Amino acid sequence: MLDGLRYHYLDEGEGEPVVMLHGNPTWSIYYRNLVASLRGTHRCVVPDHIGCGYSDKPGDDAYPYTLARRVDDCGRLIDSLGLDQVNLVVHDWGGMIGMAWAVRNVARVKRIVLLNTSAFHLPKTKPLPWQLWLTRTFMGTLMVRGGNAFSTAASYAACTRKPMSRELRLAYTAPYDSWHNRIATLRFVQDIPLAPRDPGYDLVTEVAESLHLLRDKPTLIGWGDRDFVFDHHFLEQWKHYLPGAEIHQWADCGHYVLEDAWDELEPLIKQHLAKPI
Repeated sequence: MLDGLRYHYLDEGEGEPVVMLHGNPTWSIYYRNLVASLRGTHRCVVPDHIGCGYSDKPGDDAYPYTLARRVDDCGRLIDSLGLDQVNLVVHDWGGMIGMAWAVRNVARVKRIVLLNTSAFHLPKTKPLPWQLWLTRTFMGTLMVRGGNAFSTAASYAACTRKPMSRELRLAYTAPYDSWHNRIATLRFVQDIPLAPRDPGYDLVTEVAESLHLLRDKPTLIGWGDRDFVFDHHFLEQWKHYLPGAEIHQWADCGHYVLEDAWDELEPLIKQHLAKPI
């Protein structure tokens, strides 16, 4: 429980901890195969952010749905489990959340895996995609909360090499089965800080300015080039912030790169986490 809210997380295996943080509109299902692959050698901890997966989905009166609160949730979970020398695997919003925790806990971070994500402001060369602009409007609210448009569209568009089966699409979208239960999929998009007046803007600035503290942490970047949001503009920024990172790109893979490029990514991640430091 987290302040009276059910905060669901997977905790499987033994060994060095690997904390895996999902994004929007996914949930811990995104890491199901990676947990199965690593739990024989690592302790895999995979939370569902509040409003996602099997966690509670409170209204705005009971939970703020802000980046700062997400980071606090993550830190409290890691502390409650007594995790140290943490390996981070992050995707989408999980990158912003996880790296915000990481720059404040540098000595507790061992290795990092970045999968189509960000921990800095929208690159100046990258306009916000129209789909996200639409989601932030009144019409977008009706589409996302009324028709589950964001989660459903992602289940089709985010895999470009290996389209999801019907069964997997239904599993990805299952937690978001009502207007009430789709609140997080909308709030995540509305919480993207685009201007200094937006909540979270200063926190993103703080994290971006602190990423240099992680330059010595072994980092693997797995990138699907056909991601229409986290595209080459974001990857170039990562190269600037973490110039020593090991980078692997797949020209035919999309935003859900762990689904699309699983056969190649799985051994790369296992090798990365096994490297002595």
